[in-house]
Amino acid sequence: MNEQVVSHAACGTAGALYALINAVTGCACIYSCFYRGKMRAQYNIEGSDCGDCLKHFFCELCALTQQYRELKNRGFNMDLGWAGNVQRQQNQGAAMGAPVFQGGMNR
Repeated sequence: MNEQVVSHAACGTAGALYALINAVTGCACIYSCFYRGKMRAQYNIEGSDCGDCLKHFFCELCALTQQYRELKNRGFNMDLGWAGNVQRQQNQGAAMGAPVFQGGMNR
């Protein structure tokens, strides 16, 4: 299967799950703060799970924008999605971590 097709399917699934959680609970931040924690762990960025949830609960758009910028600054191709970028970096023999930016998601 084509790498782009797989990433679009994964993105569509994640979007549908986000919408479903939002429709059922009215609080989709439950799902999105999970990815913030995943990013922090992956790149050794300071923070806490509680802080992640609070950021997403009170300002979801700002938190998602920070995550987008952090990934973009680390060389991610947003068209490939998370799984596509992981696969691309593994094929290139690079570790998942790109150069560490001072301060992380504080901008």
